[in-house]
Amino acid sequence: MERKVRVRFAPSPTGPLHIGGVRTALYNYLFARKHGGDMILRIEDTDSRRFVPGAEEYINDSLSWLGIGIDEGVKEGGAYGPYKQSERRDIYRKYTRQLLDDGKAYIAFDTPEELEAARQEIPNFQYDASTRGRMRNSLAMDPEEVKRLMDEGAQYVVRIKIEPDQEVVVNDLIRGEVKVNSNILDDKVLYKSTDDLPTYHLANIVDDHLMEVSHVIRGEEWLPSAPLHVLLYRALGWEDTMPQFVHLPLLLKPVGNGKLSKRDGDKLGFPVFPLEWHDPKSGEVSSGYREKGYLPEAVVNFLALLGWNPGDDSEVMDMPTLIDKFSFDHCSKSGAKFDFKKGIWFNHEYLMAAPDSELAELFRPILEEKGISGYSDDYIARAIGMVKGRANLIPDLWDQGDFFFIAPTQYAEKDVKKRWSAQTPAIMEELIGVLEGIEDMSSANAEKIVLDWIASKGYHLGNVMNAFRLAVVGACRGPHMFDITELMPREEVVKRIRRAIETIPAPAE
Repeated sequence: MERKVRVRFAPSPTGPLHIGGVRTALYNYLFARKHGGDMILRIEDTDSRRFVPGAEEYINDSLSWLGIGIDEGVKEGGAYGPYKQSERRDIYRKYTRQLLDDGKAYIAFDTPEELEAARQEIPNFQYDASTRGRMRNSLAMDPEEVKRLMDEGAQYVVRIKIEPDQEVVVNDLIRGEVKVNSNILDDKVLYKSTDDLPTYHLANIVDDHLMEVSHVIRGEEWLPSAPLHVLLYRALGWEDTMPQFVHLPLLLKPVGNGKLSKRDGDKLGFPVFPLEWHDPKSGEVSSGYREKGYLPEAVVNFLALLGWNPGDDSEVMDMPTLIDKFSFDHCSKSGAKFDFKKGIWFNHEYLMAAPDSELAELFRPILEEKGISGYSDDYIARAIGMVKGRANLIPDLWDQGDFFFIAPTQYAEKDVKKRWSAQTPAIMEELIGVLEGIEDMSSANAEKIVLDWIASKGYHLGNVMNAFRLAVVGACRGPHMFDITELMPREEVVKRIRRAIETIPAPAE
């Protein structure tokens, strides 16, 4: 019987969710949905010293905003819980004891000072079969001494006992067969008595097995740990249920070499977190894609193509399409440059495709922040529809269409110099009369009447229309002039023209 696809995203609540982690969660989600499987969110909070308040809620909020659905987790529940590792202590104790009883692990009492002394004494020191005999552990010490220390409550760790000169094979869906000799592996710590919690290595193996995870899809940085995890599956007698490993390519800096970092975003002006993050310790605020004005669908589409391609020329793909096309066959082995400019391009494409009514909902908070109210949803949506072609992010809609909501108090100097002559005020007074006489202010009708008037008077079309735009908008910019006046109340248009006549100084003859 074919094994059901079950994947897990297992972040640590040690701070905001990095965009690289988001991509890992996304690939897990796409793969699970492609194969009718389950998506698990497991919180790996075994490192109590690095726990950051609010980080777990941030992870959930980020995935929810992006549309990455969770089937089982702390919030959702499920048959395989608890889904928070700090609540699974009894489970980890059981398997720690099993490893010790089976001789697959041992207890070590070495202090930090003793470990540092060993590093100083032995070049390239690692805790393994060649060095463990000279250290303070249950393999090298008298059993009575070990018992005495345990009875006295001495602090200790449990280390895996790695046998030397074994070939360890990791089968990876992206990288193929990876072979490692066990001599390069050290006896990693699996459990610490100080906080009665396992380390990542033991906890994730136990949880993946008990939660029946079929595929472990994670970042490339965990590839060096994979041989150890294979050995742990063997040691616990679970080799037959070992999941399929998938190690994703790194997200690389947009410029230069190395892994993408927050510093790159700060330097080049793009977020590396999905949502804005307020650090509870330092008070520092880090920008997020949501607050910068990105649409979640655009972020998902952009991230999906960093290290994966659909096998054709498709670029703009919604979530169902991504799910349908997703396959690890088209994942890259090498790192993917984080082309943040491409992310902006994607957002523009999604802005253009989004219903104006939805954009209006996202834009209204900007109006509220500026103290602007009284505009209907329809008015806002129609205004946005006229200017979104020049916008990349939600805040750009304000930059492009602010004149729909506030009258100009200043006028672009270069446009005044070029478009406002000594005769302009009188012509604008005439235009007011023409506009006030139009019954149907629809764009096409108003345009015909005004252009016929300009022609009948022998006025210069460009000079009149640009002065008209300057008076209403404040600069020679914006969408079709008669589309603006169809939406904007006639009395507001007239009021703005009168203000321009009164405000813009007459040019010197």
